[in-house]
Amino acid sequence: MHFLPENIDEYVVAHSAEEPAHLQALTRETYQKILQPRMLSGAYQGRVLSMISKLVNPKTILEIGTFTGYSALCLAEGLQQGGQLHTIDIKEELVDFQKKHFEKSAFAKAIHQHLGPALDIIPGLDMTFDLVFIDADKRNYIHYFHAIIDKMNPGGIILSDNVLWSGKVVEPISDKDIDTKVLLEYNTLLNEDSRLETVLLPIRDGLTVSRIK
Repeated sequence: MHFLPENIDEYVVAHSAEEPAHLQALTRETYQKILQPRMLSGAYQGRVLSMISKLVNPKTILEIGTFTGYSALCLAEGLQQGGQLHTIDIKEELVDFQKKHFEKSAFAKAIHQHLGPALDIIPGLDMTFDLVFIDADKRNYIHYFHAIIDKMNPGGIILSDNVLWSGKVVEPISDKDIDTKVLLEYNTLLNEDSRLETVLLPIRDGLTVSRIK
């Protein structure tokens, strides 16, 4: 989803860092072999994730929602030497695809894959995090937030994707539209929780940056 006029969007992309070759290859293979390839973060947002990670320079990263591994590889670019990225996904059929591309990268030893429901896995991760990226099923965003908030280090960053939800957050919503209802509540939670300072960026489908005070 693009909220900017097409010519402005093209200008923004043209004047931002280029997508690395290994991520171009991952993108091509995702579109060739995987259902719903549009779930990929994409080149521009990937560079945004990379830049944020490099600014944070995290020792530990948690990603909720791996898909084919594109965003994990972008976030891993900012890891401190010896740092770890833990990424969680529920789709068993994607594990080998993810692993293949992780092993081709410079971050193979830093990335740890977890298969299963994130709400079951997160409590068992005996660590705290400098950076968390939430990009999984929208109706669980609030549950994910409560699962990770006490595992955040001071000054840590929570990134939340798809928070504008194709513009549905400012449109009348159906009683059956659970995802949009949850995202409206989630966006309010991030904005009003006294433990956070939050800015919602109109990047692609909406990306919220929340900093732990």
